[in-house]
Amino acid sequence: MELEALLEIHRPALTRYVHYRIHDFHDAQDVLQETLAAAVAAFPTLLDSGRFQAWLIGIARNKVNDFLRRKYKRPEVLLDDAGSLAFTPGRFAITRESRVEQTLHRMTAADQQLLHMAYWLCLPHTEIARRLCIPTGTVKSRLYHARERFRAAWNPNEVKGAFPVQNSKRTIMPDKIPAYTITPSNEPPFECVWEELMGWFIVPRLGERLSWAMYDDPDGHRSEADELEVTGHAVVHDVEGVEISVRTFDPMDCNAVDDSGYVQRSFVAQLTDTHCRTLAETHTQNGKKHIYTFLDPYFQKNWGFGEGNIGNETHLRVKGDITRDGSIVTTKDKEFLLDVVGRYTVTIGGKTYDTICVMDVETYSDDASEQYIDRNGRTILWRRFNPDDWAFEHYGRRWTEMLPESERITINGRTFVHWYDCITSYIL
Repeated sequence: MELEALLEIHRPALTRYVHYRIHDFHDAQDVLQETLAAAVAAFPTLLDSGRFQAWLIGIARNKVNDFLRRKYKRPEVLLDDAGSLAFTPGRFAITRESRVEQTLHRMTAADQQLLHMAYWLCLPHTEIARRLCIPTGTVKSRLYHARERFRAAWNPNEVKGAFPVQNSKRTIMPDKIPAYTITPSNEPPFECVWEELMGWFIVPRLGERLSWAMYDDPDGHRSEADELEVTGHAVVHDVEGVEISVRTFDPMDCNAVDDSGYVQRSFVAQLTDTHCRTLAETHTQNGKKHIYTFLDPYFQKNWGFGEGNIGNETHLRVKGDITRDGSIVTTKDKEFLLDVVGRYTVTIGGKTYDTICVMDVETYSDDASEQYIDRNGRTILWRRFNPDDWAFEHYGRRWTEMLPESERITINGRTFVHWYDCITSYIL
């Protein structure tokens, strides 16, 4: 009975771990069953049930590694042709020499990504092709040219530790949001690839940097402002991602950690062929560093999205989960409602964009949002709406009373009121 109870508690974390490392659903399910069978057999040897999750994940790690070794037992990437891509063994892992890092930092994000996958992760050409959605022959060609560009940039006498600064110019977000209009289009919504980290607007890819800010309705003055930068590769529970450094000024309540008016935190995020998701979040509060990962049971509420934090879908198209006719919105009875509801022309700051509107209804809390995304998959404008009675115990008034002039929409018969907007440096 004790084993059954422990598995009931920790099975969601186990499932997330295995599915994060093995993308094929059926293969992941097979490895899950192997893990559970091994856990049942070995449970009598566990001396401390308080360490059950770590013990269970340890078994899963071994089973996943066994599976990956079997699948890639004849890798196509040959490391003897890596040239000057030097690696040195460390106590816990293999690390790149700092001169190699310096050279990589001068290369394009695409070359960095390809060389990292081939020589850091040791992935075969077929797996790189799958992850990048390109033919295997294209991987071989691009990898050849990336190696040649690395050799051309390589300086063995370079001083260690002097990393170049990329894109050092920071964008200062305006104090007031530029005037904008949103006009419905008669054209059908287009499909696009949206690789931004949901709620933070940055694409988790090497070389990316972005600023964004919130603007209160109806006066349009700036409140919170954020600066984000992808700073390097990171691994969380054996799952590969990138680290994103975030500086937040004048944070709203949900993003604050104290009363200082400033927060510095970091995310680890992962971009796959189909989804973008957060793996971990770290911040310092009262002199203590707090670290949360996708295995923590409370991670989903604050940083996750989708069942098991599968993440937001990167390929946007109309699914029919949310329908919209003017200001009237209707949704299906399901969790994690995110859908394309129409095509719109957004004019902001004198520039005009052809966009699709993606609505998110009651995913994180009892609210809704409109996100206008262009063909490049980048956010042009994001708008938040609150139900009329949202946080009534705190404010003591309804939102139609607090913001009587703000726009209203109706979702499944409930009135929602426009609260604030977000724009990013992408449109400036």
